[in-house]
Amino acid sequence: MGEPEQHAEGAGPFTTRLTWHPPDGGTAVWESRLARRRGVMAVHRPGAPAGRHTSADEEAIARLRRLNAIAATAFVIGGALFAAGAAVAQFGSGDATTAATIYFAGGLFFNTGGYVSLLQVVNAPRHEPGGEGRLHTRRWRWWSYEPTRIDWLSAFVLFTGTLVFGINLLDSFLQGLSVQQVNRLIWTPDVIGCVLFLISGHLGFVEVCHGRFRVLPRSLGWWIVAVNQLGSVLFMVSAVAAYTRPATASLVSADVANWGTLTGALCFSVGGMLQHFERP
Repeated sequence: MGEPEQHAEGAGPFTTRLTWHPPDGGTAVWESRLARRRGVMAVHRPGAPAGRHTSADEEAIARLRRLNAIAATAFVIGGALFAAGAAVAQFGSGDATTAATIYFAGGLFFNTGGYVSLLQVVNAPRHEPGGEGRLHTRRWRWWSYEPTRIDWLSAFVLFTGTLVFGINLLDSFLQGLSVQQVNRLIWTPDVIGCVLFLISGHLGFVEVCHGRFRVLPRSLGWWIVAVNQLGSVLFMVSAVAAYTRPATASLVSADVANWGTLTGALCFSVGGMLQHFERP
């Protein structure tokens, strides 16, 4: 007996949605984000209306809920601290070290949210080729290397971006730097981190839209990706404005840099709040 016919959707080498016919009849639809975040897949049984079939076991569901809650809370707090740091820098209610300290604390929460997001992917329920329209849970892992999976790649790039931001935040405590050193040690990691966030957000759109950009107002996952990507864009605007001109030793625009960070950080906090509702 041959393998059931499958219809794959996605972009390039990435599969984000797979439709096939289980051996017992009907149609099963696996979607990368729904399986990873909610532990569900769509199953239509013969003679029954289409619906969501939760086929991950209870242990996997509990695991997904814990990971989702930790990641979402980390992004809410991290975004709030970044916004507070930008407010301190903009309105002068503290010195540069105070703002840097608040930013660094927020960065630790972003690191946590990024790594736990990667754990969500690594330990998500999987569909098995030729399976019966069910999700299967593997043993717990702290790490995996799966660059052919778009969800893994998006989460890995996001986590890497948070680590690069950490370099920027640590270097911001250094004193007596020249303009060239400031741009190399502080500004350059900031820009690289922003680029990585934008790449991660783009991959998130590819995943949730299955290869072609669309506006999906009824999809909570789409809104989370969109709000976070807006935050990444605002972070990039802030980074560009934070470049120190060698001729004048002044920023391109301190106001734009601070407001870009503040509003971008609030976007990540909102995204974290929305993520609390995208649970199994």
